[in-house]
Amino acid sequence: MAFQLELLRDIPYFSGLKSAEMEAIGKRVFEKTAGRAEVLSLEGEDVANLYFVASGAVKVFKTSADGKEQILSIVRPGEFFNDVAVFDGGPSPAGARAMGPVILYGIAREDMMAILLEHPNVAINVVRALVERVRHFISLVEDLSFRHVIGRVAKILLEHAGDESGRGPRLTQQDMASLAGTAREVVGRSLKTLEEQGAIKLDRHRIVITDEEALQRIMGAS
Repeated sequence: MAFQLELLRDIPYFSGLKSAEMEAIGKRVFEKTAGRAEVLSLEGEDVANLYFVASGAVKVFKTSADGKEQILSIVRPGEFFNDVAVFDGGPSPAGARAMGPVILYGIAREDMMAILLEHPNVAINVVRALVERVRHFISLVEDLSFRHVIGRVAKILLEHAGDESGRGPRLTQQDMASLAGTAREVVGRSLKTLEEQGAIKLDRHRIVITDEEALQRIMGAS
C-alpha cells in the first residue's frame, strides 16, 4: 500500500492531503492492469469506477457511425478518466482503451462519493481538475474549428513527440490523425511538409524535432 499511496499523492485529486487522509482514501483504492489495446470502457455504457493511470497511457475517444475515431485526450500517469459517468451517474460519453500495458488505480463510484463527503479538500481539488479538463476541451474545439491541419500536427508534435520521460507511448500517424481530426494520409503529407521546412526529421518510425521554434511558429500561424 505504501507504493500506492506515494503514487496517489501525485494525483491532483489528492493534492495537499494529510497522511491520515491519504491512508483512509488508500483503503478504498484497488489496482487493475490491462494490456495493449484492451478496452477499458465503452461509449454509452454504465461505468462503476473512476480510474487513475499509474503507469502507461490510455486514450479516451469518440467513434462516429462510420467508425472514424476522434481522440479526445491521452491520459498519462497521475491523470484520470471515467469521471463524467462516475459523477453524474449517466452513461460514459466516450470510450477508453489502453495504448500499451497499463496499471490503473480505481475507486468505485460509491466510494468516491463517500470520499468527497468525508474529505472536503478532495472536492475542491476535483473542481479544479474538472475546470482544467474543460479548458482542454475548449482548446480542442478551437484547434478543430480554426487551426489548419499542419498547425494541429505541429501542436501534437510539441505536446507528444520526443518525450523522453517514459510517461507515454510514441504516437503512430493514425493516433496523430485521430487527435487532429483528419485522415492518416493528410498527417503523412503534413509531416513531409514540416520536414521540408526543417522543423522535424523523419527517421524511420521516429519523428525528431529539429527546430522547436519553427514548430511553434507554424502552430501559431495556422
